[in-house]
Amino acid sequence: MYRRLSSEYNGMKNYAIAPQNTWHLSLVLIFLICLPQDFFAQTDERFKGQPPIALVSTVAKPVQKQWKGEFTFDEGSLRFNNDFDGARLNGVIQTNDSTYTALITSENTPVNMSPWYAFKVSSSKKRTIHLMLTYQKEGKHRYIPKLSTDGVRWKMIDSRQYVVHKEETEKLGLTAQLILDLNTEPLWVSSQELETTGRVHTWAMGLAKEKFITKSVIGRSREGRDMELLTIGKPQSKRMLMVISRQHPPEVTGYLAMQAFIETIGGDSRLAKRFRRKYTTYVVPLMNPDGVDNGHWRHNAGAADLNRDWGQFNHPETRAVRDFMVSREKKTKGTFYFGIDFHSTWDDIYYTLNEQHQGNMPGLVPAWLENIKKDLEGYDPFIRGNDPKEATAVSRDYFFKAHGAESLVFEIGDTTERSFIKEKGKVSAEHLMRMMLERMD
Repeated sequence: MYRRLSSEYNGMKNYAIAPQNTWHLSLVLIFLICLPQDFFAQTDERFKGQPPIALVSTVAKPVQKQWKGEFTFDEGSLRFNNDFDGARLNGVIQTNDSTYTALITSENTPVNMSPWYAFKVSSSKKRTIHLMLTYQKEGKHRYIPKLSTDGVRWKMIDSRQYVVHKEETEKLGLTAQLILDLNTEPLWVSSQELETTGRVHTWAMGLAKEKFITKSVIGRSREGRDMELLTIGKPQSKRMLMVISRQHPPEVTGYLAMQAFIETIGGDSRLAKRFRRKYTTYVVPLMNPDGVDNGHWRHNAGAADLNRDWGQFNHPETRAVRDFMVSREKKTKGTFYFGIDFHSTWDDIYYTLNEQHQGNMPGLVPAWLENIKKDLEGYDPFIRGNDPKEATAVSRDYFFKAHGAESLVFEIGDTTERSFIKEKGKVSAEHLMRMMLERMD
């Protein structure tokens, strides 16, 4: 049960906070600071990616478990709920009759500042509340809130009901304010669309109804969740592709692009049918099921960034894919020609290998990206090449070093239009299939 205090203190009427998060109580002092009255819009400056990152240890560490339940106010007439997969809400306080502050903290620290939040809120009567989102110290608000009445269909919050605070207040963790219109039906509030293990499983099962697509399990996560695999094409094929997604839980736009990409390869076009006769595509749509269902900002249940573990393989999730790829090469005596890892970041960007690093189908990736660019009018994504000798032990480098696969990290912007994400995934798959067929030995 949560602990609730109803005493008045410096204008705070009451608060509810989970007991195992009491180590965060010092952060509650933040709430006593007067909120600034002026706001600014997030910058539109183009994101040019990050440089290669030094190797880091991926040895498993503890994570801070999130308490699940309801935070209630006004004699139970107002309820905040985090008791569902993908939720993240660590505490709530009330500052006056209509203003509340939500405390959002990460699974452990240090952590990449991608603060994920997701919760439901309902009221026994119609009312409008002001809700502050606050994070641990140095937390930086990233995601524009998405709203839903059923947890399935989402829309971005109206810009008139959402503001972001000045940059200097980020040091205090006070970063964004939402105006929410409530009634008896729960309103879902989330950083991005909720694509939990259950929804990913349903999507995979839908694809697997096709006779040329099979679904299997290649391993289990640290908490025992299935690592699901889709096989598109003939399992005995010697020509293979590897596709993975969602190593980082909040990166939903990358996952949506992967869906469109795979649905195109698994579609009924003449091109897709030809491609499946020559190549087999293997897909792990959800690399970090524990992190996704636990509402983590970045890490798996072992407090590790999985996309730094492709050299050490300290975690079952990366080991499952490594062992699968090795076993497929051995069993088929075949070759992985292409590997792609779908992610999300501030803006659309591709992390490739420098052109002098050529694998099993030299020149494929740069020519492919150029064709995508030409086919999408006005689209000019940033491309950042990396030397695998300098880069972190990420999936892209593993695909290339261990298997000779032409590889890249395919990043989609957090706010990229969902319709364009689908178009980009479709166009990208079409060009890739056409080019790989043309380049067959």
